[in-house]
Amino acid sequence: MNNAPENGAGRRVRVVIVDDHTIFRSGLKADLDQRIDVVGEAGTVEQAIAVIAETRPEVVLLDVHLPGGLGGGGREVIAGSMSLLTSTSFLALSVSDAAEDVVSVIRAGARGYVTKTISGKEISDAVIRVADGDAVFSPRLAGFVLDAFGTAPADIADDELDKLSARELEVMRLIARGYSYKEVAKELFISIKTVETHVSAVLRKLQLSSRHELTKWAAERRLL
Repeated sequence: MNNAPENGAGRRVRVVIVDDHTIFRSGLKADLDQRIDVVGEAGTVEQAIAVIAETRPEVVLLDVHLPGGLGGGGREVIAGSMSLLTSTSFLALSVSDAAEDVVSVIRAGARGYVTKTISGKEISDAVIRVADGDAVFSPRLAGFVLDAFGTAPADIADDELDKLSARELEVMRLIARGYSYKEVAKELFISIKTVETHVSAVLRKLQLSSRHELTKWAAERRLL
């Protein structure tokens, strides 16, 4: 099914599956629909970091608990792939629905977290959404994320801004004002790729998932 040719229905998303159970990886590949192109697999932290760097997928389906490395599991894989976060998104896929697992992997930089109880169609839909820039969570897990990363009140805005570098702050304000990446690059005399890198860092540090949320966040704090 994953080898079906591309057609007019749309692009296929390049995915790496990271899980230490070979049988699960095989079953998942069979369940994913023709919108997904599995370009690599891994079963340990070290293998995952190497495969992700080599294949540069759009999305990594990442188990939270993995052998190898320094014991950090999925979080360690994300940390070891930091240079690719502007082009690769991580979607945690785990049997665990523990709040600490959900929060820790999202803090590390994952774009979503779903449990292994969902169907192949649901996982395929989640992969597409994450590839398009959305944050995706199984319904039962969304509350954990809201509790941990809910919109902070304006009186702690300064603490949040301290997370941003001077350049990131400049980029944030321009993006929030509606500037395109090209316009920001021209205004600040930097490349478009550098703008993309800064925007990704800003969204990650502020725990936001889109330009729309960034604009709302900045407006609420009168930063525009």
